[in-house]
Amino acid sequence: MSKILVIGSAGQIGSELTLKLREIYGGDNVVAGIRKTSISGPLAETGPFNEVDVTDAKGLAITLKKYRIDIIINMAAILSATGEKDPMMAWNVNMNGLINVLEVARELKIQQVLVPSSIAVFGPSTPAENTPQETVLKPATIYGITKVAGELLGDYYVKKYGMDVRGLRYPGIISHETLPGGGTTDYAVEIFYEAVKNKKYTCFVNEATRLPMMYMPDCLKSTIDLMHADFNKLRHHCDFNVGAMSFSAGELAASVKKYIPGLEIDYQPDYRQAIADSWPNSVDDSPAREQWGWQPDYDLDAMTRDMLRAIRAKQKKELI
Repeated sequence: MSKILVIGSAGQIGSELTLKLREIYGGDNVVAGIRKTSISGPLAETGPFNEVDVTDAKGLAITLKKYRIDIIINMAAILSATGEKDPMMAWNVNMNGLINVLEVARELKIQQVLVPSSIAVFGPSTPAENTPQETVLKPATIYGITKVAGELLGDYYVKKYGMDVRGLRYPGIISHETLPGGGTTDYAVEIFYEAVKNKKYTCFVNEATRLPMMYMPDCLKSTIDLMHADFNKLRHHCDFNVGAMSFSAGELAASVKKYIPGLEIDYQPDYRQAIADSWPNSVDDSPAREQWGWQPDYDLDAMTRDMLRAIRAKQKKELI
């Protein structure tokens, strides 16, 4: 049985991915890598955890040897909106951290490294509709720049050293388990919480803003499907487009209003509008579908129903 280290296990995706992998591989075989010295809750209760800082290569190597890790999933990243506030921190974590992961993995002959990318690799000059797998990559954010470099670096390690490095370009990820963490698509999560709690929401992008999105169950599915894919069948490695749905902020609000008719929403775009405007409206993910069988399960209304159900259940439990 493979031993897996998920770096960034306390993050939005990392926390849920770690628990899902423990269901598949067994709790003892999936190590939660976190920046903290201690954690509580499901991550601590269902399997081992260890302090991991991707900017500390020596410490990372010690952890990999301690748990005899075969697979690294590097979810550690400073996201788009937070990265614009502190570009040097984003570069240090996203780039220096990634080089550390790849170099230590090479030295220790780690079986597989999975490094997610993002639609942030695209920019204003990229075709906005059905954005191709291979296209212009001129991002407008430091986050996007680090992700482009990360894709190229991962591909370099595949070609130069024969390593198994994989990655996929996440769209906006929507989840009811973990609150937003400094991304440009945070509004697509916040609206659900505010709709249930207050029946009103002020959106920080305009009503017409359309972006590719994905519900967390599909995010986990795409990640694990790529992990399990036959390496010999992959013609791409670190830059797979993955799509599920695309909708505007107004269409999202309309979907929520179907189930919360009294929802009041207004739009007050801030600095994140420019970031959103530089990203695609939709992506072409046919290479992922052809090379490893990617297929999403959720559309907008199915996601909305499940999000509202889960948030209401969570709030009810908090009141007890």
